[in-house]
Parts: sequence; structure tokens; C-alpha cells
Amino acid sequence: MTQKERMLAGMLYSSRDDELREMAKKSRYLTRLINSTTEEEIQRRNDLFRELLGGTGKKFHIEPPFRCDYGCNIYIGESFYANFDCIILDVAEVHIGDNCFFGPRTSIYTPNHPTDVEIRNKAVEYAQKVIIGNNVWLGGNVVINPGVTIGNNVIIGSGSVVTKNIPDNVIAFGNPCEVYREINDEDKKYWQEEYKKYIEAMGSED
Repeated sequence: MTQKERMLAGMLYSSRDDELREMAKKSRYLTRLINSTTEEEIQRRNDLFRELLGGTGKKFHIEPPFRCDYGCNIYIGESFYANFDCIILDVAEVHIGDNCFFGPRTSIYTPNHPTDVEIRNKAVEYAQKVIIGNNVWLGGNVVINPGVTIGNNVIIGSGSVVTKNIPDNVIAFGNPCEVYREINDEDKKYWQEEYKKYIEAMGSED
């Protein structure tokens, strides 16, 4: 197996491999171009993101600056939004569903290192993929650790460090992140009423 194949399989690998170095070099080049775009260059920015990332929906908006390891292992769904300073270390695959919102300085980490210091110092590592479902809102400064799966319709509070899987339809926060409560019909009723008031005040949904 190549080092890249080992990396994507979650096995020990060396990032010093020539193929991986070239991949990293390309991602640094593209992110430098992305992060230098202006507010008048949204289309060019999105074209660069489509070249960088493994897959995107038709509509997305990522505020620069943005950082990643390779980019090609990141897959984002429809209507994705990421605020400033998003970091995704995509040594393993990162899958993000539809209608996901990331607050500023959201960080997703897939790399991991051996706990044995002698092996760790030999510059080998491994990675675990991260999966984020649909309709997920991550608050500012949220950190997602390797191997985590977050379910659908989840809110993660600001500053949380997510170290284990989070189920569907919950609000969770903390360090380490824990489920606080389920999102229920009362939430839906309250926000439907608030939106109705908004439409009445504005006269339309536009």
C-alpha cells in the first residue's frame, strides 16, 4: 500500500511521503489564493474551493481565511456556511451534510498520534474520519476531534470540544461536549411563532 492509501485506511503512515507532500503543496497554493480573494471575487473564490475540495453542493459560502491539510478529503453538502478562520485537518475524510452552519474558528481534526513517545517521535501518525449530519450548527471555537460522528439537526454550543459521537436532534456543549437536551416540539412551536411575527412585520419573506 502507498502512504496515501494507508493514511485513508486509518493505518500508520508517514506524511513525509512525496505524493502527500505534493498534495499538501497544492492545498497550500489554493488556500493562499482563496484567502487573498476580495468580497467582489466570490465566484472566483468558490471556483477555487471546488478545485480544492473533494466535493461540494451547488450553493456554499466559506469566509476566508480557511485552512486545511489536503482539501481533497473534505466533502460538503448543499447550503454550507463557514465563518472566519475555519480549520479542517483532513488527513482522513471529512463529510459534512446539507444546511450546516459553522461559527468562527471552528476546527475539525482527523489526525492522531501514537501514545507511545518512541513511536510518536518516529513521525508516523494515523487518522480517523469525521462525519457531520444534515442541519448541524456548530458555534464559535468548536473543536471536533478525530473519529467523531455528529447526527442530524444538532446544535453544538460555542467553545465545545467534541470527543465522542453526538446523536440526532440534540443541543450539546462543554469540554468535553455532553448532550444537554433534545430539540423538541416546543422549540419548533416557539420559532415558528417568532418567524410568523417577523413575516408580519416585514410584509414578506424577502
